Amino acid sequence: MTAETSQTLDRGLRVLKLLADTDHGLTVTELSHRLGVNRTVVYRLLATLEQHALVRRDLGGRARVGLGVLRLSRQVHPLVREAALPALRSLAEDIGATAHLTLVDGAEALAVAVVEPTWTDYHVAYRAGFRHPLDRGAAGRAILGARRAGGPGEPGYTLTHGELEAGASGAAAPLLGVTGIEGSVGVVMLTDAVPERVGPRVVDAAREVADALR
Repeated sequence: MTAETSQTLDRGLRVLKLLADTDHGLTVTELSHRLGVNRTVVYRLLATLEQHALVRRDLGGRARVGLGVLRLSRQVHPLVREAALPALRSLAEDIGATAHLTLVDGAEALAVAVVEPTWTDYHVAYRAGFRHPLDRGAAGRAILGARRAGGPGEPGYTLTHGELEAGASGAAAPLLGVTGIEGSVGVVMLTDAVPERVGPRVVDAAREVADALR
């Protein structure tokens, strides 16, 4: 800690990060051990975070991330979109296909940024805000593939055809190494078979977007 930082705020943010990394919540004792502070300090931190709905405690006393975090997260999509646009523009122009950044939203895949190529005679119309199940389309399947891999590993890509739109093919690669964000970068094009160079190019674009978000 430096003279310009707040120890209490730092601890509160560490609490939120710890809770965000678990599906089952944490007890006061567990948080006390992980933070290296006594239980009284943890109780005060949790009480303050609860007042702002950033933390909630269940009947068993386990603390979890609260719904107030959702209000903060609504401002995340514009920031993520802005960071991703340069890589998406480059991808769309290079491949000549509609490029997109897709994030997980509950049980669905949500397109949060879309860039169409400027030089093609025709391309697939794909709009920001488009939703589809995670198990349909290259964007969602790439995310599920990263989940199954269980770690960073070697980046790969997913190809699909006709799952979201008749006659359209997709290629997507997951975002890797970005804390708190599950997503993928991909392209969609009107073709029966995705050209060989598209998959590796999508992987490169996903890496560029991930680097911009770190």
